Amino acid sequence: MTEDIDEVEFTIFDTETTGLNPVSGDRIVELAGLRVKGKERIAEFDALVNPGRGISPEAFAVNKITPEMLKNAPGIETVMPKFLDFIQGSCLCSYNAEFDLSFLNHELKLMGQAAITDIAVFDVLTMAKRLLPGLARYALWFVAGKLEVKLTQIHRAFSDVEMTWEVFNKLKIICQQKGITGFTNFSNLFAFNPALLESSNLEKTILIQKCIQAKGTLKLCYISSQSGQVSWREVIPRQIKQDNKYGYLIGYCCLKKEQRTFRLDNILSFEIF
Repeated sequence: MTEDIDEVEFTIFDTETTGLNPVSGDRIVELAGLRVKGKERIAEFDALVNPGRGISPEAFAVNKITPEMLKNAPGIETVMPKFLDFIQGSCLCSYNAEFDLSFLNHELKLMGQAAITDIAVFDVLTMAKRLLPGLARYALWFVAGKLEVKLTQIHRAFSDVEMTWEVFNKLKIICQQKGITGFTNFSNLFAFNPALLESSNLEKTILIQKCIQAKGTLKLCYISSQSGQVSWREVIPRQIKQDNKYGYLIGYCCLKKEQRTFRLDNILSFEIF
């Protein structure tokens, strides 16, 4: 795959649902996607889905989708194959990807099909948190306002896709300003897929362990979780640790002249010398 993010095709997607928990029986009622490359719109997808059950009052209060609107809509067994064809060959991208992907995979499970695991999935919410640290909140409409996106969120799937794409483009500009333009670094920072992240961190761990054994030094390109700033550091690595969520490099930072801890997924690139 090309390293230039603007040469990668993304499908920005969103779901509207009967409630918040697929495990408790909630289902998709609307599924939308916008396939893009750089700033080019390639194709659109938007479909209402008859969930075969009622919509919770809480969900209706947000999306205003009524039973009458869904009465003659196709079931997910009709909509999902078309959506899978639509996203073929692209990377998925969503605002709060964990939520939307959990519903997609639950519907696939009910259909007797495998979960989506072979497509890179990017989370625009994670992008916002990492590139715009310190915001009072990270709701889509709030982040869009901070980025001066001139759209209003109405909580329908395709309109939310449009807003997410605008936010995505604004955040990509911030990435470019920080020198984050390659697909590998983009994936390390913003991919949601656990397997993809584990593979990337494993590769880093193996190389860093070799550096520790050789008593070498690392030159890191690192993005700070606190400020979102990108900087270069020379670090003498000591050990790698793992907690329930992240992997960490512990080493002596020549810039700060003290031992520091660096999150592995915040390391954009490094050289060993």
